[in-house]
Amino acid sequence: MKKTIITGCLLLFLSASFAQKQWTLRECIDYAVSHNIDIQQQEIKRKNAEISLNTAKNSRLPDLSASVGQNFNFGLANIQTVNSDGTYSTTYKNTSSSNSSISLGSTVSLFNGFRTSNEIKAQELNLQYALAGLAKAKDDLALNVAVYYLDVLFKQEILRVYKEQEKLSALQIQRTQELKDAGKVPESQLFDMISQHATNQKNVVTAANSLNTSILDLTQVLNIQSPEGFDIAIPEIKDVVSENTASIQPPHNIFANAIAIKPVVKQAEYNVKYTEKNLKIAQSAYYPQLSLSLGIGTGYYSTSDESFGQQLKNRRGESISLNLSIPIFNRFATRNSVRTARNEILNSQLALESVKLSLYKDIQQAYYNAVGAQAKYESTQKAVTAAEVAFSYMKDKYAVGKATVFEYNESQTKLISSQSDLLQAKYDYIFRAKILDFYNGKEIVL
Repeated sequence: MKKTIITGCLLLFLSASFAQKQWTLRECIDYAVSHNIDIQQQEIKRKNAEISLNTAKNSRLPDLSASVGQNFNFGLANIQTVNSDGTYSTTYKNTSSSNSSISLGSTVSLFNGFRTSNEIKAQELNLQYALAGLAKAKDDLALNVAVYYLDVLFKQEILRVYKEQEKLSALQIQRTQELKDAGKVPESQLFDMISQHATNQKNVVTAANSLNTSILDLTQVLNIQSPEGFDIAIPEIKDVVSENTASIQPPHNIFANAIAIKPVVKQAEYNVKYTEKNLKIAQSAYYPQLSLSLGIGTGYYSTSDESFGQQLKNRRGESISLNLSIPIFNRFATRNSVRTARNEILNSQLALESVKLSLYKDIQQAYYNAVGAQAKYESTQKAVTAAEVAFSYMKDKYAVGKATVFEYNESQTKLISSQSDLLQAKYDYIFRAKILDFYNGKEIVL
């Protein structure tokens, strides 16, 4: 119960905190990056890649191991005694005996066909691959947040338009009542205007619900527990076309920048280099392997007359050895590993080409979408201007009883429709331009 109360208080505190601010697009992106599970998983992959690189580097060090053994023997055993002249004599008799052994050994690789150096380079590339994957995840998330952010802006403006029309229709009800009372219009026109006002009220409710849904979608992308009190900052956009014209560049120009900086391309390039290092690692098995081993050991026998300390001292032995392993025949395992590695290189190269081809197609599509969105926005602006002028004339005509409610409502509907189309074209154009900025490696800002 206490835990539930604390959790509830925390959620209320967070909701109050969100209600006190209007979130900019940059703040939304930063918050999403720091709270997104996919990003956190990519960060773990990066850390694991660092660990793998550290492991590869440490493989150059010698190993060190110790062993301790204890044996018990029953039956006939050789008994060693120390003679007065320091020599040993051995006799055999039935007895129980035990002996202990202690050893310390170390081995270091002197040459393994450059396998270790290539493994280190491969893990360095693997780390770069993981970093590129992390950057790609952040890029994709930023673009996704921008989509939902722009959708909220669009829904806010749509709601504003419908609220303005609702206020206007409420005023027109009063004006129509005055015209009816003066005998200039029949009562039916008053009811028509009341009906239109009800329609405008319904549009406001629908737009508000749509806005709430869009806010919910955005907060879910941000991993915010509740959308209550959440609001975004409305950016000041003075001239949509002039502020975004620089973003619309020919596809080949954007592509030239994209292949040099986009993480998705970097990932594919690092993968090609990684497979090339794996080929060298596989080829290292053709070379002889040279290693150096050092060892020291001693022991204790219960059947000896010497003390424990003397035995450890007298029986101590050291060893040093060079070990050369020359591969002659391993059932074609190395040859097949090399063949597989070469195929992996070809596969990674094809994957890189596929990424570049897909990227160019996406940029090309984004470019023509942006050009089309700009043309649609400019033409829709003209339609809104014409609809505003027409509706202004219609209001004047209706005010003096020279236009019917049907004509008034039709003119108002055309204006609302054109304004809605303009807002949709506006944010569609902004979004298309921001996609081109995204491919150009620019920060998504409004």
